[in-house]
Amino acid sequence: MTDGHTIQLPQLRDPQLRVLMRTATAKDAVMAAAVLLQAGIETQVCADLPELLREMERGAGALLISEEMLAGSGATELAAAVAVQPPWSDLPVLILARQGADSRAITTAMEGMANVTVLERPIRVASLVSALRSALRARRRQYELRRILEDLNEADRRKTEFLATLAHELRNPMAPLSTALAILKRKPLTSEAARPYYDLMGRQLDHMVRLVSDLMEVSRITRGKIELQLDELVLEQVIRGAVELSRPLMDAGRHTLELHIADASLAVKGDSVRLTQVFANLLNNAAKYTPAGGRIDVFVENDGQGHAVVRVKDTGAGIPAAMLGAIFDMFVQVSGTARAAQGGLGIGLTLVKSMVELHGGTVTASSEGANQGSEFTVSLPLLDHEVRAGAKAGASEATMAVQHRILVVDDNRDAAESLAALLGLLGAQATVAFNGLDALAKAEHFHPSVGILDIGMPGMDGCELARRLRAHPRLHGIGLIALTGWGQPDDRLRIAQAGFDHHLLKPVDVEELAVALQKLDQRGAA
Repeated sequence: MTDGHTIQLPQLRDPQLRVLMRTATAKDAVMAAAVLLQAGIETQVCADLPELLREMERGAGALLISEEMLAGSGATELAAAVAVQPPWSDLPVLILARQGADSRAITTAMEGMANVTVLERPIRVASLVSALRSALRARRRQYELRRILEDLNEADRRKTEFLATLAHELRNPMAPLSTALAILKRKPLTSEAARPYYDLMGRQLDHMVRLVSDLMEVSRITRGKIELQLDELVLEQVIRGAVELSRPLMDAGRHTLELHIADASLAVKGDSVRLTQVFANLLNNAAKYTPAGGRIDVFVENDGQGHAVVRVKDTGAGIPAAMLGAIFDMFVQVSGTARAAQGGLGIGLTLVKSMVELHGGTVTASSEGANQGSEFTVSLPLLDHEVRAGAKAGASEATMAVQHRILVVDDNRDAAESLAALLGLLGAQATVAFNGLDALAKAEHFHPSVGILDIGMPGMDGCELARRLRAHPRLHGIGLIALTGWGQPDDRLRIAQAGFDHHLLKPVDVEELAVALQKLDQRGAA
């Protein structure tokens, strides 16, 4: 409604690009709206300045205002409204001025707002359309800037979220590692008695290596992508690994933990490290939010419909009904439990949900209410057959026992000598070199069948050494394995072009090394 006249306009397609208009008379508004609509410019006529200011909060591409509407305090009010825009925004304001000298209202408007265009009346239609189109193009660029800033903020949020998750998860394997080292330092043990502690340390080290590898993949983090390394897993072994991770918290809380595993042969396809993280987080949550001396039960069952179901049930603080829908959101903690959580960041359950869904499963939470305990249920697709534990490891050990002659080259002496010692224990003949020239000299007399080369060495790097070994008349058939910290796609391409047969990442995974050596054996036999 304007000056007693109703102006019928079509429904706006995009309020963010509409022109908010307040002209001197209703006739001017009707004519201007019709002309601009024919030019493809959407307008909304406002009855007065207060309405125009309210509509600005909903979004606008530009303002078209007659000078008369800025009389009195109008110019100051408009300047104040424009001044509170977000940093990316610079709303264009077009003022239809009367002929003659600039009025006080015009001067106030130009001093109070940065993006002001004054158009003197009467104005040609083409000039008005051109001015508005220019203003709207500039406004679109501002919206593009807003989108870019939002994307950057989202990318930064994801990286921050990931780093918080990483710091949270690194603490889990550190506890058993520290405990095992303390035991080995303080108590002399036979090789057989120490074996469980060495195995424990190896498993926890694997967890930490995988987490650090994720940190290196910055591009995947910003897109929220985490690559899974899928394998056939016995679910019972995954659960027991998670129990091992959470044992320090269980012991600190003097909790009773019991496993109820109805079928020890349940097998799933998944990432062992990630699934262990999932169940360790659920157990850690149960330990944190259960008063000292509580009870925690883990049930592993077959639901009879092709899924393995794991339920983690505790007698702890419980979850209010209003919180059940948000408990898996990032940084959410149940009110009043922050102290019980020992300052946790509230990211564990978010990690659980994302990892379970990546495995094609689901996770839900239930509780009878505050102080009534809680239960988390994870459902994962079952494999059609059982996994024979240990079969893969046995085959790898047999492969490693073959009498290879292996040249280990690394400028880090500890890394080279420890790897050579490991290879020797596994049945290979190994010698070490600490730079490229030393490696070429030793290869002349040692005649290695396999070279395991570091890449980032000073002077002659691993790629140049590989090319020289390949060019040697008596070594052109040598098997070459790159063992390096460089693992980006460009690095892999450069290493493959240098003539390497395999590319492994530090620290060495004995299983992966065994597979690489086995493939070299098969190639040699062929």
